[in-house]
Amino acid sequence: MAPMSDQPSPARSFGSVADAYDRGRPGYPAEAAAWLVGQEPVTVLEIGAGTGKLTEALVALGHDVHATDPDDAMLAVLRTRLPDVPTSVASAEELPAADASYDVVVSGQAFHWFDHDRALPEIARVLRPGGQLALVWNKRDEQIPWVRKLGRIIGSQDQLRSAGPLEASPYFADVEDATFRHWQTIDRTSVQDLALSRSNLATMDEAARQTKLAEVVALYDDYGRGMDGMQLPYLASCFRATVARRPESTPSDASTPSAGTKPAESDDVLLIDFS
Repeated sequence: MAPMSDQPSPARSFGSVADAYDRGRPGYPAEAAAWLVGQEPVTVLEIGAGTGKLTEALVALGHDVHATDPDDAMLAVLRTRLPDVPTSVASAEELPAADASYDVVVSGQAFHWFDHDRALPEIARVLRPGGQLALVWNKRDEQIPWVRKLGRIIGSQDQLRSAGPLEASPYFADVEDATFRHWQTIDRTSVQDLALSRSNLATMDEAARQTKLAEVVALYDDYGRGMDGMQLPYLASCFRATVARRPESTPSDASTPSAGTKPAESDDVLLIDFS
């Protein structure tokens, strides 16, 4: 057995499975994107953009989006899909933006991995007066028996997905929430990509990973329709809050790139777990 220090961290697991993540994860319904950011075009800083699942929905609504993620392998997929969207390799705790420069900051599937004590004042710093922070998580609807069985195989981390730190933050007020139901069409191949995109599978050794994939395929063969695929139900849980105050002190702008630029890459970055 390898020493603990050699084991892959869940927070560093997604670059190696970026393509599977992009093929296997659901997108976001247009109704949820509009609720999060609005229908009128605004400037949006997206944190933890990953392969661009939420970015695509925001761009389709006409918003001016700057996508950031700590993992450049994930952003590489986003750039292929959305070549006109500016990107930056950056974390929620050190945003590549000037003070009061965005109307909305948005994050999908990532807020639970932020260092909230650092990230929330940093987000407040880059928002304009009256600006909003918007969060969304896609959750499988495990009230459906076969979906519940899938969750038992590939795992679930729904307990991590909470807007509690936002509700408790002195930097934000007037937290609102809404939920939108949607469906993802999956087939025998994409359901395996969904499993591979989970951090717990991405960090397994190959033998254990193949065992899990065999279980997923067996479940699909029991319930699925072969080439016709099947519908996997999701609930998009959305939250938004208005910036209430700015941090008393702000980091130096000397090393902060302007919006729309990509900073020099670094090997010493914290990668977000999108499980």
